[in-house]
Amino acid sequence: MRYILAIVLLLAPLVFSCSRDAGKPAAPVAEQKTDVQILREKIQSNPQDADALYLLAELYDRANLFQEEIDTLRKVVAIKPDLGYAYFRMGTACNRLEQYPEAVTNFTKAIKFIPKLPMVYNNLAFSYGKLGKTDKQIAALKEALAIRPGYNIARFNLGMAYIKTGQQKEALRQYTVLKDRDEGYALALKKEIDVKGDKR
Repeated sequence: MRYILAIVLLLAPLVFSCSRDAGKPAAPVAEQKTDVQILREKIQSNPQDADALYLLAELYDRANLFQEEIDTLRKVVAIKPDLGYAYFRMGTACNRLEQYPEAVTNFTKAIKFIPKLPMVYNNLAFSYGKLGKTDKQIAALKEALAIRPGYNIARFNLGMAYIKTGQQKEALRQYTVLKDRDEGYALALKKEIDVKGDKR
C-alpha cells in the first residue's frame, strides 16, 4: 500500500504539470518546406533538371496555375525536345486557358512522339472544335477511336461533332455503339440527337 501511495505522490506533480500546459500553444516548430519550394530550390541549383521541372509543372496543374505550368513545360522541352508528354500537357493547359491555336501546335508535336496515345487526339479534337475546324475535329476523334475503340468520351465527342455538322445518321451510329458500352454517354448523346431532330 505504501508503495502504491509513493508512486501516486511521485506522479501527481507530473499530471498537474501536463494539465496546466494543455491550454498553451505548442512551441514553434521549424516551418516545413512545400513541395513547390523544394523543387524550385532543386531547379535553382540545377536549371537543367528536366525531371524536377516536369514535377513542378504537375504541381502547377494541380493548383490550376495553367500559365505557370505552360511556362515550366516550355523549359522542359527546351532540355528534352522529344518528351511527348510535356507537349501533351502543354496542349491541355492551353485548352484550359482557351489558347486553342497554341494547343493545336502542342498536340501536333506530341503526336510525333506519342502517336498511340488516344487522349492526345481527343484533346486535339476539342481544340479544333473550338476553332470551328469540324472536319479536323472529326478526323482527330476517328484517330483516337482507331487506337482505342472503347474510348467512350471520344465516341461521344464524335457523335456531338456529327450533330454539329448535320450528320444525324453518323451521330446515331455512335449512339448505337455507346448504348452497349456507357449508358450515361449514350443517353446524353441521344438527348442531343433528339433536340437537333426537333428543331428541324
